[in-house]
Amino acid sequence: MRDIRSDLSDAMSDPDPVRRAQIQMKRPLPKRFYTDVTTEQSDEGFRILLDGRPVRTPGKNILAVPSRAIADRLREEWDGQGEEIDPAKMPVTRLANTAIDGVAANFDAVADEIVRFAGTDMLCYRADSPEGLVNRQRDSWGPILRWAAEAKGARFILVEGVMHQEQPAPAIDAFAAALSAHTDPLALACLHTVTTLTGSALLALALAEGVVDAETAWSLAHVDEDWQIEHWGTDEEAFRRRELRREEMDVAASVLAGIPR
Repeated sequence: MRDIRSDLSDAMSDPDPVRRAQIQMKRPLPKRFYTDVTTEQSDEGFRILLDGRPVRTPGKNILAVPSRAIADRLREEWDGQGEEIDPAKMPVTRLANTAIDGVAANFDAVADEIVRFAGTDMLCYRADSPEGLVNRQRDSWGPILRWAAEAKGARFILVEGVMHQEQPAPAIDAFAAALSAHTDPLALACLHTVTTLTGSALLALALAEGVVDAETAWSLAHVDEDWQIEHWGTDEEAFRRRELRREEMDVAASVLAGIPR
């Protein structure tokens, strides 16, 4: 039997460091080999111990997080496993593994990807009709753009329609400077997750800075979709996909809130 602590996976070849770390979790389910799960503070942070031995990530790094609150959630996930260890039931562990294996060694590349996302941020692309949707986008997204401009000096321009419009370099630079305040790999992993789930790097940053909570960020990310649902309805499969994305978003938001700044 392969030992999850030291031999869960080989090196992955995917060029995206975040995707590579996520792929590493896709392995046959190993049997539970431990009884007691505890936490302790160490030089790496707060780490998880299985029968007194530290847990390692798929990349063979120590599984450690920057706060006891997050470590307690990891402990609960590991303690809650049955006869097999199922990563699908360990969302905080998966996120921490992504941060440690995929983000820590590629921090600048992941940050640059979030900054590039800001260059095509969903909040900047507006409908030209119908009037109700135009007004809803304005009222919902305007406060976030004003916050970015006034608090961060990131003055983005609005685009009508879907044709790409390059944002001013000073706006991108200001956004990058604001993002650089988040120096913990786990925080950046959370920001990357929220960005991809919402379609907005600005919403991810606003969430990290406490400008909006997770519920508000999720609602703002779905202004267009909710408009369509109100007028045309939805189907069960689309609803389930949305619920799964929401669960992932809530995990990232709650972990982000537990990271000391």
